[in-house]
Amino acid sequence: MNRIDEKFAELKRQGRTALIPYITMGDPNPDVSLSLLRELELAGADIVELGVPYSDPLADGPVIQRASERALKHKITIMDCIRIAKQAREHNVNLPFILFTYYNPVLQLGLERFFELLVEHDISGVIIPDLPFEENGPVKALSDRYNIHLIPLVAPTSDDRIAKITATASGFIYCVSSLGVTGMRSDFFSGIDEFLASVRRSTDLPIAIGFGISTSEQFAHFSKTCDGVVIGSAIVRKIEEATPLLMNDSSRSDGLVQVREFVRQLRG
Repeated sequence: MNRIDEKFAELKRQGRTALIPYITMGDPNPDVSLSLLRELELAGADIVELGVPYSDPLADGPVIQRASERALKHKITIMDCIRIAKQAREHNVNLPFILFTYYNPVLQLGLERFFELLVEHDISGVIIPDLPFEENGPVKALSDRYNIHLIPLVAPTSDDRIAKITATASGFIYCVSSLGVTGMRSDFFSGIDEFLASVRRSTDLPIAIGFGISTSEQFAHFSKTCDGVVIGSAIVRKIEEATPLLMNDSSRSDGLVQVREFVRQLRG
């Protein structure tokens, strides 16, 4: 299995920060999603978040909401997203995968079957943004049993919950850079550095930051204090812009190159 923890250990030895793109699976269609995973690896991504499209995405801003709408037109399910990960392995994509999904699709599959599928399809981590830490006991028990990282979100408002959340975490800690939903931002709240420092003090795990990061300058800034940087909306918007090219067989390669080069320049 291509594992998140092993990738972070490798990057630490190299003195590098993980570039962690997020894409919505099935956007603009499943075949393009498979191709995009190959392009992300070519662009220098280290780990990829596979976003499961959802009709009521509480944590997602307008860019990712539109991506979910486009994907759902193809009737993309959580099983389709998991299968695309397996297909990517068959096409020699070796990036560690994290499934980013809301809790309802997991329940629909069945908790134990869900974790069995993650193992079978070489997905080593999962993020469930609408599952509170205080209610994650059954999911956490299964994630430990199947050796799948249940990656927690820690927000600036977590305060005294930070130590409790990080105490049982695995893989890495996902630090939410801003209040509210995902989306590109030019500024972050004034206490961001103190927040990251408090998370760092609470854990020996790697910490990654996401929600709103969209430029190479922001990647460079947070690389000084974080082990990983998640970039979602900016990449999803680039895919949206390239969709006319991506949906045409004769121009798809041009669209893929546009996305690849956009992701490549994010590392600076």
